[in-house]
Amino acid sequence: MKLTKRNIIFFIIMVSIIYFLGIYQLPYYIQKPGGANPLNPIVEVAEGYESKGDMHLVTVSGLQATPLQYVFAKFLSYQEIIPLEQVFPEGISQDDYMHVQLQVMESSQEAATVVAYEAAGGDITIEYNGVYVVLVVEGMPAEGILQTGDRIIGIDGIEIKEAGDLIDYVDALQASDIITIEFVRDDETIHEAITLEEFSDIDNKVGIGISLVTDRNVTVQPEIKFSSGNIGGPSAGLMFSLEIYDQLTEEDLTKGKEIAGTGEVDYDGNVLRIGGIDKKIVAADREGIDIFFAPNENDAHNSNYQLAVKTAEEIGTDMEIVPVDTFEDALNYLQQLQ
Repeated sequence: MKLTKRNIIFFIIMVSIIYFLGIYQLPYYIQKPGGANPLNPIVEVAEGYESKGDMHLVTVSGLQATPLQYVFAKFLSYQEIIPLEQVFPEGISQDDYMHVQLQVMESSQEAATVVAYEAAGGDITIEYNGVYVVLVVEGMPAEGILQTGDRIIGIDGIEIKEAGDLIDYVDALQASDIITIEFVRDDETIHEAITLEEFSDIDNKVGIGISLVTDRNVTVQPEIKFSSGNIGGPSAGLMFSLEIYDQLTEEDLTKGKEIAGTGEVDYDGNVLRIGGIDKKIVAADREGIDIFFAPNENDAHNSNYQLAVKTAEEIGTDMEIVPVDTFEDALNYLQQLQ
């Protein structure tokens, strides 16, 4: 073909269109069904018992949309388009967000370990060392004062052992109140005053603009190892706790079945609401899951469980959807399986 100016211009236009449709990133985020990964390769209790079936961690897949992906998501079922700022708030980069999600996953694994070892009568010791700063939001009062990795040990002279201690204390205050934070950085104890501000996008709550995790030192016997890679977030807590318990105890909880579920677990064994459960139902069905545990939220209207049942009916799955409010609910259900 003769190379003409017209052909060159046409080629440049076509490349530009292809680039725009397939590569250019829009300010939108697409969430869709992910996978249902067996937990055996991820959780390893030393000399743990084996089971005939599997517990599964279910994920939601997410990516920033290109124009082509945006159009597909408009027409494909169980794909949700979200404005990017709702996923990555102003002042938080995608790298920062992923760092937070991995820290939350680590905290979730710790909570699941505590719940499972206590339920199984395992050897467990917990020491509280304060609260770690995971993230400092740009433009908020803590910026320039606190840093990621700082360990907060006190506020206004009151000892802080857990993240909840700090949150509860600040919730009782008002915007413009000044608090004194005591924290440790590079083995040096520092005291700094910070003025509280109101968060208009979070029900007008006051704060200083940090993300926290409790610094606990959890020691267990037998030892446990996690290999969750780049999977982030707290929603695998329930399934982690069930997998750990299953490996700690001789009874086969799975009874040869494929079991999945979702829900954050706190240190008291409560199962908490999560996002994207409709997509997780679809992902679990694709993997041939037999039983799926869903947070019941104490029979709340529009609970995770109700949405899970609705989605299961829409896709015509034979998967059993089981409502749970606590780890004990799920455990009792599996123990009674034939």
